[in-house]
Amino acid sequence: MSARHLRVSRLAQATHLALISLALSQPALAQTTQTPANKDAKTLGEVRVTADRPVETEAKESYQAVTSTIGKGKQALRDIPQSVTVVTEKLIDDRNLDTLKDVLHQTAGVTFLAAEGGEEDIRLRGFSMQQTGDILVDGMRDPAIYERDTFNYDRLEVLRGSASMLFGRGSTGGVVNQVSKQAFLLDQHELNLTYGSHNYARVETDLNFTTGQSSAFRLTAMKNQADNNGAGASIDKEGAAGNFRWGIGERDEFSASLFYLKNRNGINYGLPWLTRGGGNSGSNTLIDKDPKTYYGLDSDQANSDVVSSTFSHLHRFMDGGELKTAVRAAKVARDQRASTVRFVTATTEDTINDNTALSRGTQIKIQDLDNQVVQSDYTNKFNWFGLRHDVTTGVDFNNETRRVFAAVSPATLTKSNTTVGDTDGTAAINEDLRSIRKSNEFDATSAGAYFQDLAQIAEHWKLLGGLRFDYFNGNYRTFSTADTSLGAQTSQRGRSDKLWSKRFGVLYQPTNMASFHFSYGTSFNTSGDTYQYDLQTANTDPEKSRNIELGSKLDLASGNATLRLALFHSTKYNERNTDTETVAQDPTTYMLSAERYAKGFETDITGRITPNWESYFSYTWIPVAKIAKGARQSNATEPEGQRPGLIPKHQATWWNTYKIGQSWRVGLGLNGRTKMSPQLVTAYKVDGYVTADAMAEYEVTRDLTFKFNITNLTNKLYADSLYRGHYVPGKGRVLQLTGSYRF
Repeated sequence: MSARHLRVSRLAQATHLALISLALSQPALAQTTQTPANKDAKTLGEVRVTADRPVETEAKESYQAVTSTIGKGKQALRDIPQSVTVVTEKLIDDRNLDTLKDVLHQTAGVTFLAAEGGEEDIRLRGFSMQQTGDILVDGMRDPAIYERDTFNYDRLEVLRGSASMLFGRGSTGGVVNQVSKQAFLLDQHELNLTYGSHNYARVETDLNFTTGQSSAFRLTAMKNQADNNGAGASIDKEGAAGNFRWGIGERDEFSASLFYLKNRNGINYGLPWLTRGGGNSGSNTLIDKDPKTYYGLDSDQANSDVVSSTFSHLHRFMDGGELKTAVRAAKVARDQRASTVRFVTATTEDTINDNTALSRGTQIKIQDLDNQVVQSDYTNKFNWFGLRHDVTTGVDFNNETRRVFAAVSPATLTKSNTTVGDTDGTAAINEDLRSIRKSNEFDATSAGAYFQDLAQIAEHWKLLGGLRFDYFNGNYRTFSTADTSLGAQTSQRGRSDKLWSKRFGVLYQPTNMASFHFSYGTSFNTSGDTYQYDLQTANTDPEKSRNIELGSKLDLASGNATLRLALFHSTKYNERNTDTETVAQDPTTYMLSAERYAKGFETDITGRITPNWESYFSYTWIPVAKIAKGARQSNATEPEGQRPGLIPKHQATWWNTYKIGQSWRVGLGLNGRTKMSPQLVTAYKVDGYVTADAMAEYEVTRDLTFKFNITNLTNKLYADSLYRGHYVPGKGRVLQLTGSYRF
């Protein structure tokens, strides 16, 4: 069913229900209106029937979003005094984005650390987004470390700046919320088949069934395989998600969901930095930027299994208030075996050749994670002291347990060296020969309570204030993996923290098309955010940070497009200081004396510029980023006064589609950034880049379409994710054809 027919159908249903309700509430209406002479006849006043556009159709129809669920409950974006970027399902589909990382590449200001453990360490506004607190699913913490897929995405929301008042412990840069697809009251189904270069094959289904007057069931599923540019990091994954809702739109509404994702992928751990020749020993260059270049083993893997179940209840009070309570339990198993590729001997660009030797180290991450969340949020509108107040308050409880396993290798299990000229990656070892033994375990319990009030203090002015209290308790234990003392506890450390977070904002809204805001917020990171304690972190208080922002949201083109602008200043002002002088003063505690900040400007433009032209543009400019206080010794990795790594000055993404006639739609987009350094090694630099993407879509019938995508049209070679010891090249040119059938 088309978006236009869906809106007409929903409006007709709402009108029909309103008339039935009116007839039932006025039993004598027919009799009195049939006798005009009756002096007691009553005239019915004007009746207005309105129907909100469902969230699922908003995300499916347009690049523009006008509401968000990232701020605890559904809110108009113009009422959030903080920058929010929304990547809708339509944009995800048009650009054929199938992973969380791919989607985040469409939001400027986001970079990636090629992390030591292989996980995606995301940077927003130059600050690390903690895997344990800054990735959310439907507003609830999703701390598992696994490769995420988009098959069940309704949209992706990025809240920029401090967010601890809403979600507890987290980073300075912001949070990412993955919004899941939910069942709705309409029979609507879709099947997508994609085939592309490098043996890429993917099938997705999205089936929605009405099961009653107020109940529905939705099932999404995915299967995906590819050889991933021939780089050894093959793709083999499958997933399914089911959601059943009943009581939709009624006083009590319930939802039950089950999510499953299985990854059996390869892993390209990256390439080593190459020292420049000609006496420039302090700088670097890249050994290669071709994504086909692979020096790992065929036996390297990135496996994970995720099972998550969620139950929620929404109660609508007579006075308009809503209380939503959700419970989630998740289990994740991860088994990563990767090869850290390094030069056997010091090598420069003057001496490298096809015979230059490379070693293959071992990077193993085997861990299980259990996570339970209970979250309850209440929203309502009140008239207090002559002012209107939009109140949001709630509590949440989290319990997390992570178990890490060591893979003990027999002496006979060794990885062979290779050479620069050998990029086949055909060698393998028998990973089953390793003995898997538990090496450490981390248990964390946290609880938080918050209160937020958005008050209408004058005709065009609103004032926001919020306060939250958090309690966090973590315990970390290590165990022996030696044969002689297997399983014996070797150490135990723990700590608990209590902290307040604040949020303040002012909104000026002179018209329905314009909203201006100023905001101030704080956030914090506990020492246990990485699921471990060492001698120092177990005795170190949380880091603190703040975000100051001045911005606006302006509707353009009669409300069909939105312009977002923001100036921001983000500061982590009591960062853990790990320089040798500081640690020497107290070897048991890190001093919270370091400070770094980033100042910049960002903008988004989303929506329809004309009836046929739809556009999405996101741009970030960070001219100033600095280690204000920190290590002062000459050999420091991040010396005081230096610009931190992973912060390009300019970064942008732009995507456009244009409808030609009744059947054709074409798209063209650009992605790019300027040069930047990896974290901790600012002497290293990688060049900036610009890549181009294109799309052509043909609508055979209203229900059948074919779409052809080209990613990285010019096959631009560039370094994408960076680490101090290696980097990972970006995607090369990829061609994909997708057939979509709706029924």
